[in-house]
Amino acid sequence: MTTKQKKLLVRIIVAAVFFVPLYLISEGWVALTLPKAALIALFLIPYLTVGWDVLRKALLGIKNRKVFDECFLMAVATVGAIALGEYGEGVAVMLLYQVGELFQSVAVGKSRRNISALMDIRPDYANIVGDDGQLQRVDPDEVEMGSIIVIQPGEKVPIDGVVVEGASALNTSALTGESKPWEVAVDDTVLSGSVNLSGLLKVRTTAAFDESTASKILDLVENAASRKSQSENFIAKFARVYTPFVCFAALALALLPPLFCMLTGIGMAGYASAGALWRDWLLRACSFLVISCPCAVVISVPLSFFAGLGGASSAGILVKGSNYLETLSQVRTVAFDKTGTITKGSFEVTAVHHNPIEAQRVLELAALAECHSSHPISLSLRRAYGGRIDQNRVTEVREISGHGVLAAVDGVQVAVGNEKLMNRVGAAFLPCHHTGTIIHVAADGEYLGHIVISDELKEHAKEAVEALRRAGVQRTVMLTGDAANVAEAVAGQVGLTDFRAGLLPQDKVTCVEALIDEQAGRGRLAFVGDGINDAPVLSRADIGIAMGALGSDAAIEAADVVLMDDDPLKIAKAIRISRRCLGIVRQNIGFALAVKALCLVLGALGIAGMWMAIVADVGVMILCVLNAIRCLFVKNL
Repeated sequence: MTTKQKKLLVRIIVAAVFFVPLYLISEGWVALTLPKAALIALFLIPYLTVGWDVLRKALLGIKNRKVFDECFLMAVATVGAIALGEYGEGVAVMLLYQVGELFQSVAVGKSRRNISALMDIRPDYANIVGDDGQLQRVDPDEVEMGSIIVIQPGEKVPIDGVVVEGASALNTSALTGESKPWEVAVDDTVLSGSVNLSGLLKVRTTAAFDESTASKILDLVENAASRKSQSENFIAKFARVYTPFVCFAALALALLPPLFCMLTGIGMAGYASAGALWRDWLLRACSFLVISCPCAVVISVPLSFFAGLGGASSAGILVKGSNYLETLSQVRTVAFDKTGTITKGSFEVTAVHHNPIEAQRVLELAALAECHSSHPISLSLRRAYGGRIDQNRVTEVREISGHGVLAAVDGVQVAVGNEKLMNRVGAAFLPCHHTGTIIHVAADGEYLGHIVISDELKEHAKEAVEALRRAGVQRTVMLTGDAANVAEAVAGQVGLTDFRAGLLPQDKVTCVEALIDEQAGRGRLAFVGDGINDAPVLSRADIGIAMGALGSDAAIEAADVVLMDDDPLKIAKAIRISRRCLGIVRQNIGFALAVKALCLVLGALGIAGMWMAIVADVGVMILCVLNAIRCLFVKNL
């Protein structure tokens, strides 16, 4: 508990210790008689002890012309009850109202701590080697991109980078929600916010501090609360209309029935005097005010969404706002990019076919011709070759968009690319019927064979599609720029309902728009991607989901939901979290309004007194808050 919460708890306990014996005395349960003035003075001690801040907020609201809130309702109701001689009821209402406020404060604090656990990823310093050869601690903001930093065991990685020396295991649980250590060595990427568990690492930074993973996550979390859901906006508007309405209704209840009775004489027989008549209806009005306080709805709905965001973040799913959490619950179609989303995006050479020369020689020529490219396919060719790449052997490199590469290797004109390139150089190529990316190789116009490059499926890709189906997603579609045969094979392996192949980035946007138009009713479409070319379609989809650990900055910026560990299984989990959260919101709204409506009628009829009013207000609020806290617990979803 925070210091403020502890102080409120102490005030509640002190007030309760004073209140209980006083109430027993006032009700005649203890054989002790006190003068009326003394009894009032003694009751004011627990009342002011526990309620002074509520009275202060009510007065400030009146001063600032923001009168109608729960503090005003509680102040009027309790002061009215005490003024009418119902001292015990007046103090009890304020006491139990503050108990409910403490429950609500603790619940919000728990949700906030769950989200604030992410704040622990903020690094305090970075280590650099000074001119004297000693390690110096500097502010991460001062480290320029491309600098070498040193990360010792037990320290946080301050800035994204690539390991240049050393090997270690990293704890990435603050980023991904997973406790499994992440092994890194030379040339591996490390993300800021993870913790170095064992070895000493030297890392070359690849981003400025403000652009690193930890900074982006913190920015997403800090801004999430500002994006309100439709349910939250409705409740805020509802409270602005509802609270003034019940205040005027209570005023009418206090004035109109007794005036009617006095003017017509109807109903006066049940009262000993006009004073008793007025006192009865004023008490009914006070009970009406306590019952009508909208705390349960106004507090529990935002708290449910806040807890949902916190629960999702603890699972490594960053949702940028409760409006996106609400939209996520309505997803009925999920469209996937292929590379980096369903597949690992790590291309590997799986075969060399139809080669009249040794396969190693074909790989050598292809690797040398592609040596200046950073494309994943080029990197896979160099890895498969495995030998030393001497760039001095390569001249006259010419990359032809949509075809491949032409280069002179040891004076031989080498062509490496697709069928279009083979036609261009006049090489009689042989088609390949294997699934994968086919790279044809020719030298001086003579066909040397082709290389088959395949992309592996992600570990949980098939299970992820099945989990989506169980979560109520009716359609799963893959959108890819790959050839139709590759797309068909991947779609069949993971169990997708449909696919679109040979798409450019703008074609993906067109496909998503068409899929959105095909949605029935309130169904929504989610697109899952990771590449920079996915940013436009992530923005266009009803809900954009980005793979955050290895995804591009542009994709993460454009997305509404970020999966921090790139696990496609988390997509279904995010949908389940959102639906549970929305279910709890609806439960709280329905339960609170039903109980309020019933008790308001009973209060107006004089059947429900102040004690039932307390149960209707504080009891319902506590139950709704406890129900909202369930949104935090998402581990088994």
